[in-house]
Amino acid sequence: MNVPRASHIGGVWERQIRTVKSVMSTVLASATGRLDDFMLRTFLYEAMTIVNGRPLTIAAINDPKCLEPLTPNHLLQMKTTAPMPLPGKFVREDLYARKRWRRVQYLVEQFWSRWRREYLANISTRQRWHASSRNIKTGDIVLLKEDNLPRNKWTMAKVVDAIKSKDGLVRKVRLQMGQDKLKGNAERFIERPIQKFVVLVENNT
Repeated sequence: MNVPRASHIGGVWERQIRTVKSVMSTVLASATGRLDDFMLRTFLYEAMTIVNGRPLTIAAINDPKCLEPLTPNHLLQMKTTAPMPLPGKFVREDLYARKRWRRVQYLVEQFWSRWRREYLANISTRQRWHASSRNIKTGDIVLLKEDNLPRNKWTMAKVVDAIKSKDGLVRKVRLQMGQDKLKGNAERFIERPIQKFVVLVENNT
């Protein structure tokens, strides 16, 4: 337990709480007077699922074909559940719709996009051009920064080739994507610059 008036002792989780509160306050401010108790509770449940759905690591690090992230939801629910497809596309006009569930879903979409952007920024290394850092290595597990991903969808991959420049620094890599269990697709390979992903698990072998 933290000492009273010493939230900084919490470190990482206190920073996460601050991020969630900031994003939630901004999102709910756009819906002032348009949420009743049931809608607010549904929104909070959805936000809780999103935050607890963030990837911590992967279940089978030695199996590149199964890049399923381990999340807090796995530990809380003690089971794996595939995310259901979204019930539609939600736009700002839904905030004024008669159907209350569409209002909530629009706000949840806004929370997802804002919180995901803040979360990826928090776990990224911010030191830039001031000191040399570790090169990306083959076998690293990375979390891709992809735009327009559906809610609760995290794209993970394994580095299969770290391509070095003439100065010996890695600026782009070849990635092996995991299989999509919902679509039944085989693994695929893509190339990405190092600015488009975050290293989740380093290969220290």
